[in-house]
Amino acid sequence: MICYFSKNNTFDSIIVTILFLMTTIIKATIEDSERLVKLGKQTFIESHGKSASINDINNYVESKFSNHVFDAELRDSNNVYHILFQNNKPIGYSKIIYNVAQDNVHFKNVTKLERLYVLQEFHHLKLGLELFNFIARKSKNKQQSGMWLYTWTENHKAIKFYKKAGFKIIGKYDFTISKTHSNPNHQMLLEYEPDQAL
Repeated sequence: MICYFSKNNTFDSIIVTILFLMTTIIKATIEDSERLVKLGKQTFIESHGKSASINDINNYVESKFSNHVFDAELRDSNNVYHILFQNNKPIGYSKIIYNVAQDNVHFKNVTKLERLYVLQEFHHLKLGLELFNFIARKSKNKQQSGMWLYTWTENHKAIKFYKKAGFKIIGKYDFTISKTHSNPNHQMLLEYEPDQAL
């Protein structure tokens, strides 16, 4: 609940506006495909729109964030999507895959965090952390020992977010946008403490 106070000059009184902010996280199903298309396109453009030419970004978005792509991904039980709602409005989403081994990670039971996005206009609410904590608990409950991801080296806000959550840079990766362009990425790893790996 957030309260805003303002003074009404006409009546010399204080007006109190109370906003109830309800946050919900649901596991996505095939029925959420269109929601994910819209969220995926907008959040990718907001976070990576300046990382390549307009033509390359538009082609990438159209090829990777289509109904066909999300329908196929949601039918694959290995892909775990969650959608973040604020007052019933979808404002963010995540995608994780359990047990994705990686050369730079010394244990196999590790979760890959493929996507964690919140619409830019809602960043000030810090709900990305709420969504991250939610999927981290899911990961730990699956007896995972950690989580790894790739993030663009120029996305300083994301890097700061993940470092604060405990991730460390362990490698690098070239993220392909088009046949002629790729973005340098950090590979980052969060190793759960022994008493945290539930």
